[in-house]
Amino acid sequence: MIGRLPILDISPDNDLGPVKAVPGERFTVGATVIREGHDSLAAGVVLHSPKGRREALVRMREKAPGTDRYEAEISLPREGDWSFSVESWSDPFTTWLRVARVKLPLDTDTELVLEEGARLLARAGRRVPRTPALTSAAKTLRDTSRTPLERFAAAVTDEVLAAMEDKPLRELVTRSRRTKVAVHRERALFGSWYEFFPRSEGAQIDTAPGQEVSGTFATAAKRLPAIADMGFDVVYLPPIHPVGKTHRKGRDNTLQAGPGDPGSVWAIGSADGGHDAVHPELGTLADFDAFVSEAAEHGLEIALDLALQCSPDHPWVAEHPEWFSKRADGSIAYAENPPKKYQDIYPLCFDNDFEGLYKECLRVVRHWIDHGVRIFRVDNPHTKPVAFWQRLLADVAKRDPDVLFLAEAFTRPAMMRALGQIGFHQSYTYFTWRNGKDELTEYLTELSRETAHVLRPNFFANTPDILNAYLQEGGRPAFEARAVLAALLSPTWGIYSGFELCENTPAAPGSEEYLHSEKFEYRPRDWAAADTAGETIAPLITRLNELRRAHPALHELRNLRFHRVDRPELICFSKHRPGAPGEPDDAVIAVVNLDPHHAREATVHLDLPSIGRTWEEDLRVTDELTGREYTWRADNYVRLDPATGPAHVFTVHGR
Repeated sequence: MIGRLPILDISPDNDLGPVKAVPGERFTVGATVIREGHDSLAAGVVLHSPKGRREALVRMREKAPGTDRYEAEISLPREGDWSFSVESWSDPFTTWLRVARVKLPLDTDTELVLEEGARLLARAGRRVPRTPALTSAAKTLRDTSRTPLERFAAAVTDEVLAAMEDKPLRELVTRSRRTKVAVHRERALFGSWYEFFPRSEGAQIDTAPGQEVSGTFATAAKRLPAIADMGFDVVYLPPIHPVGKTHRKGRDNTLQAGPGDPGSVWAIGSADGGHDAVHPELGTLADFDAFVSEAAEHGLEIALDLALQCSPDHPWVAEHPEWFSKRADGSIAYAENPPKKYQDIYPLCFDNDFEGLYKECLRVVRHWIDHGVRIFRVDNPHTKPVAFWQRLLADVAKRDPDVLFLAEAFTRPAMMRALGQIGFHQSYTYFTWRNGKDELTEYLTELSRETAHVLRPNFFANTPDILNAYLQEGGRPAFEARAVLAALLSPTWGIYSGFELCENTPAAPGSEEYLHSEKFEYRPRDWAAADTAGETIAPLITRLNELRRAHPALHELRNLRFHRVDRPELICFSKHRPGAPGEPDDAVIAVVNLDPHHAREATVHLDLPSIGRTWEEDLRVTDELTGREYTWRADNYVRLDPATGPAHVFTVHGR
């Protein structure tokens, strides 16, 4: 039933679960608030703590006169299950103030108007202790020794107005329903991810066919210091479980595996175990524990792939055949995504024994949580029931609220958004395929404004499955440009191992698959030789991660703003975070040349108010990639040559 002063269209909202935030993240709450007649009304956002206590009331402001749309920016101080509601109220003092300013100059109802104001101020004075200005103002309005206009001017001082703003008189208070807000730990929003295959690090492949040797957790741990030195926070491991032999894929996804081919790590399960086991060639579960501990010593968290699918050799296939779909001939259906076929993988069917399968999957997740994994990258969640994920994520959060889940769902927008709505903390996105200025601007505007409350993007610049044509054709400048875009547009970004070496050879013309894909073979890399030869963009990646950590503005998503550039090859965007009282604000401006082949020049037109400045101000900026300083204004000439660096990344000095 609608309230006395109706509150409509509250945002953000999520009809499938709570909206998302992290401690200190600023976001805007909006609502349409209306009332009959002409009396003034006001609105505010009430914050409710995880224990249900009323923590604060944040005053809302009308977005534009006459729109009835009210907004306030809020943030929540700590993790937990918070909520907010909107309150509207009639504001008799503001109503009186408006009437008095009209009637007193016209000498209409003068004494009546002043007496009404005196009563309101006297009432406010009784409700707001230690504010003698209100009681004094009431007496002043009744002082007939002065003219009415003198009485009004003497009573309605800045101090009185501030007091009535701070502690308003509220009548006909109306309250909305509460909107739940899940406040997760900061890593849910901000972090830098690095993906690599442990079996490739330390692998020996220069041997006779069939004599190749896999890397281990111990040899993979030797790569951790370099990853930490580049500034990454999360190491993501593709599946580490035993790999099946039946229908094992060979190199470059051939149907016949050679004697030394290790197979796809996503073909999970063999006689050595299933989802709760580690591949014996990598080591033991104790070796994995040591790897997790070693990563923690370098400030790295481990994200583990959760791929709920099986090889034909997985123990579940024999023990629970009802967990798989059968074809008309009685055989189990393997995975397909036409024209792709995965003969080495059986997808799960949740329709025959949902409870049994659910309990086993929850057990597997908790098994790895108990071994130090606090982040899961979920493979193809859109191929499992959404209700399954909603229940699983909720059950995990009850015991382990710090555990995070990333949805690897390159699928239809509605499904991607629904997975975010029901609880996934992050999501892969279409960023890899957004390479032009217009499509980047449109897509990032959607992610930062329309869906940020339910879908947090993780911008992987490449994956073992995705080598975009832009990287294939653009060479090193394309890798540099995409690194800048991914690292600065999104609070969370990532790269798959080899990106820093600008690996860009496709399996075939028009393919997004890598030649000699690491999904099907060992790919040891000579990192030291690449560093010595200067064949790496690791220094740029390191610098980007340094800037991300140093600048609070880059920890957020909803503060992204684009600026006009009069050439389509150049894109300009900024992020701005106002400082706390007494502290400077933080602003970063990036200009990127999206053409990896040619130098481009243009004029950049900055929207200075969007970074907390006036239109007339000059900006002192430092390009953090070169160290050069500039003075920028609203309009600025830029020339960027991909041969010398495809981007400016400016930090703005304080006033």
